[in-house]
Amino acid sequence: MATMTIAAETPQDAVATSPCRFCGSTLEHTFVDLGMSPLCESYPAPADLNRGEVYFPLHVYVCEKCFLVQLDEYETPEKIFSDYAYFSSYSDSWLKHADTYCGRMQSRFGLNQDSFVVEVASNDGYLLQYFVQRNVPVLGIEPAANVAKVAVEKGVPSLVEFFGTRIASKLADEGRQADLVLGNNVLAQVPDLNDFVEGLKILLKPEGVLTLEFPHLLKLIEHNEFDTIYHEHFSYFSLLTTIKIMEAHGLKVFDVEELASHGGSLRVFACRAEAETHSVEANVARVLAAEENAGLDSVASYSGFAQQVKETKLALLEFLISAAREGKTVAGYGAPGKSATLLHYCGIGKDLISYTVDRSPYKQGRFLPGTHIPIYHPDRIRETQPDYVVILPWNLKNEIVEQLQYIRAWGGQFVVPIPRAAIL
Repeated sequence: MATMTIAAETPQDAVATSPCRFCGSTLEHTFVDLGMSPLCESYPAPADLNRGEVYFPLHVYVCEKCFLVQLDEYETPEKIFSDYAYFSSYSDSWLKHADTYCGRMQSRFGLNQDSFVVEVASNDGYLLQYFVQRNVPVLGIEPAANVAKVAVEKGVPSLVEFFGTRIASKLADEGRQADLVLGNNVLAQVPDLNDFVEGLKILLKPEGVLTLEFPHLLKLIEHNEFDTIYHEHFSYFSLLTTIKIMEAHGLKVFDVEELASHGGSLRVFACRAEAETHSVEANVARVLAAEENAGLDSVASYSGFAQQVKETKLALLEFLISAAREGKTVAGYGAPGKSATLLHYCGIGKDLISYTVDRSPYKQGRFLPGTHIPIYHPDRIRETQPDYVVILPWNLKNEIVEQLQYIRAWGGQFVVPIPRAAIL
């Protein structure tokens, strides 16, 4: 029987439906395509289980001009964040991180009762409460009314708004410019990046300081942290790109710190470009050099990430399938947003992880989006004694292992999925 060989056609990169959200260039280069996933912070209640869920692409591009890594905007921020399921105060280590930050900023910049601190995306007051305790006047700006309500109950004044130039100009006109403006893990969640950053500048006093914390793109690549990619995160930042964005809006990055949080983050310090109070520290050149050594200033260097992600997927599936064949029971710990990306890309459902637990009462009794893995109170682990506990918020693994040491009593073991599946 005759056979015919047909040459395989090399797939070409798709072009994003929207241009680069910073510089406007056409997006033609894929960073990674993680398939389809529902919104990661939409936790169905029991009554919702027989209703459909909307899935969106997780196709990530890198801009060849400014190197901003980004997703298309498939859902509006109003839809995602107006009633939000993430409460920062349920992580003890994150609270300690916030308290330490407040003490350091007060000391470094001389903040006192005559100063004014504004946090953008202030969540449940997890951070500003520590400035309140230090008698530093504050204002939180938080779009999720259900979360802001908790902050107000803690004594943190909160404005329920999406931040941008409109709100910044209103506060500035009222004489409420800030000595310190901060935004922790919010820059990635902003689709209109230019309006947001321009608003930050407007809100700053002439000699004021801006600090922004966000996961470092370099660490995301080095550690295969693909599950930190989800629809609520529109952009992923290197220091190289961040400086371009700040400079385009009249801001100067004068210092940067590397943090362990969220798998490796940056804390960027900026001020108005014309401010003479803050000179550029050596840390900026050091981090830029590390990024350049990793090739983040060349679009070709981004192309290998997809294969790294595939290897991480295969390793996790091999472990879970082997555990299932051996009759081992597997539970999850945590219901973070990143779990939606991890589970959907890897094709993991209740057949491989029977349930998960979470400290947040908001999530308990609900289900993970799409997979419908049930979410229980953490006591469920003690009651069912699983053989393995997969730590879904792997960035908090030390805190979680300490909390759950009791599983060792029945031979239970901890598993982390990132950067490769491993038993702790």
